[in-house]
Amino acid sequence: MAAKQKILIVDDDNNIAELISLYLLKECFETSIVNDGESALEEFKKFSPNLVLLDLMLPGIDGYQVCREIRKDSNVPIIMLSAKGETFDKVLGLELGADDYMIKPFDSKELVARVKAVLRRFATAPEAPSVEKEGIVSYPDLSINLNNYSVLYQGKAIDMPPKELELLHFLASSPNQVFTREQLLDHIWGYEYIGDTRTVDVHVKRIREKIHDSDSWSLSTVWGIGYKFETK
Repeated sequence: MAAKQKILIVDDDNNIAELISLYLLKECFETSIVNDGESALEEFKKFSPNLVLLDLMLPGIDGYQVCREIRKDSNVPIIMLSAKGETFDKVLGLELGADDYMIKPFDSKELVARVKAVLRRFATAPEAPSVEKEGIVSYPDLSINLNNYSVLYQGKAIDMPPKELELLHFLASSPNQVFTREQLLDHIWGYEYIGDTRTVDVHVKRIREKIHDSDSWSLSTVWGIGYKFETK
């Protein structure tokens, strides 16, 4: 029998946390509940969850800082939970490394669906189909290898999470071709992804923070449409 997937629930409202746990237990997940940021970081190390449901408004260390700390050492999926529905809050959460963002109050069925969708994406990331047989795209100062999920930039290995690498590889595999945000979302995240096109913008921003345009290529924005990997 396969081991149950483990979900760490971090919420200062224990009633909400218990309710979330009940829904997930019915779906055969194993859960652990903590009510503050410091306990979340301790339990994360001990519990080794497959996914974290992370409330933002926590006593002591807030959810944003918890996300930062987890992302220093782990790519475990994080779904942020918050009563804050402003675009700024959503984008900030995604930029810090969250995989999804849900606004309270939320429907229990949607929460479970998002948990399952994020876990599916995370589980299949290493087996994502190669755009090319050899799975390697190379340009001056840049090599993206989809076989072992590695990026070399200016001769140095760059730490890049699976979705960022897949997005860069996909664009670089079709130089000078323009892709809309919707096309990129469908190809990299899949048709089942529950989210919006800002996810693509956030990932492109993260990629640009790690690699910079060269004299022979650039990751370009096509205003009003999407993005392309431009060769010069």
